[in-house]
Amino acid sequence: MNRNPAARSWNRLQHWRHRLTVPQFTAVTGLLVIAVGTFVLASPLCSTDAVGLWEALFTVTSAITVTGLSIIDVGRDLTPVGQVALAALIMVGGLGLMAITTFLQGFVQGRSGLRQRLDKGRALDEFGVGGIGPTFHQILITASCLIALGTVILYSFGFTDIDNRGARLWAALFHCISAYNNAGFGLWADSLEGYQFNAVVCGVIGSLIVMGGIGWRVTNDLLGFRFRFRRLRNFSLHTRLVLRSSALLIGIGALGLLLTEQFASDGVMQRLSLLHKLQVTIFQSITTRTAGFNTVPLSVETISDAGLLMMILLMFIGASPGGTGGGIKTTTFAVLVGATRSTLQNREGVVIRNRLIPASVVLKAVGTALASAGFVVLMTLLLGIGETTGGSRAGEGFSFLENLFTCMSAFGTVGLDLGMTANIGRIGQLVLMVCMFVGRLGILLVLSALYGNRAPTRVGYPREEVYL
Repeated sequence: MNRNPAARSWNRLQHWRHRLTVPQFTAVTGLLVIAVGTFVLASPLCSTDAVGLWEALFTVTSAITVTGLSIIDVGRDLTPVGQVALAALIMVGGLGLMAITTFLQGFVQGRSGLRQRLDKGRALDEFGVGGIGPTFHQILITASCLIALGTVILYSFGFTDIDNRGARLWAALFHCISAYNNAGFGLWADSLEGYQFNAVVCGVIGSLIVMGGIGWRVTNDLLGFRFRFRRLRNFSLHTRLVLRSSALLIGIGALGLLLTEQFASDGVMQRLSLLHKLQVTIFQSITTRTAGFNTVPLSVETISDAGLLMMILLMFIGASPGGTGGGIKTTTFAVLVGATRSTLQNREGVVIRNRLIPASVVLKAVGTALASAGFVVLMTLLLGIGETTGGSRAGEGFSFLENLFTCMSAFGTVGLDLGMTANIGRIGQLVLMVCMFVGRLGILLVLSALYGNRAPTRVGYPREEVYL
């Protein structure tokens, strides 16, 4: 029997690392990346004296979770090296976190078998049995090409008001990286308000947000048939649901914001022409679901309560599976709508587009929506407890709608802010960091990490009716 305490501790560590499940290892990896990034961003090489460890921690958490909420001025408080580091962290959070997780798990736990790789692919929602190599390379190449194309367009036709060519090139590249990864970080404190009527900037940023948010599966499906016309009905059901849901949500969101702000007293869009109103509402509808850029001032004074509620619903739905955004996902929303319609039609199962959806998928959709809603309500409750105001809002307090909006923005990894994030205490900012982290990994993955690895049961139970 080995009585050496060091040897026993090492054996326990070896046993623990081999027993880590994929969700647990993913959560640990995310925390490790955030910790390393915090010390890098807080260094004098990357930031000014205005950025301490806490500010760096919040900013890195927001970058790794591709959210965009910030308590610093990126363009002023970060050095050029710090801005490059922030862009790299955004890329890691949007495209590389799952690859890092897979690599570290293979390094720490050794080579995995077929069953472990299958579990890994399901848990990370992206990489399958063949390993992450070829798939990740395709994702990275596609992302790089789209970001490069967007950068060229913004440099040549978008940010033409920036005289310094180096600064213009960096602004174009940084905002394209942020947009494709649905991060919402900008180099200016007012986001993109200065380019409210610039169709090139709004068009490029909006397109990159959509391409990053629809997910790799859909992008791959579309690119696979780029040399010949293919009707939408011939694509996979997943691709059709994502494209239809995304287009529908963009349209409904734009029309909803147009209506709510048109009839709002002192609305920010009342003075605009119809063409500019459509441009602003379409862009805001796109960015509200996933990214966090804004071309109009956002506050309870400038946006009506109905408009804020509309934006909260869009943030809750979010992007699509495998994309760089958060929320419960468009396909979850589509399955829930399909389940409601099938119930009204007295169907035994959920049928969408003449396809029967497995009961396990329906249960997962219901569980995701309920768990996400419950988590946001809990975080909103915590954010509203105690003194959370400071700075310019000291003594006034924040309304329930502001608390809910900010928590939903953090959970949906959106990054839209009503001026609350920088004016709450550290306890409130900690609540937002938890929201961002859980929202990026996914509520079910986090719950699986906490709940542990439970083997499926084969026990059968008698059926009994419950009246609803």
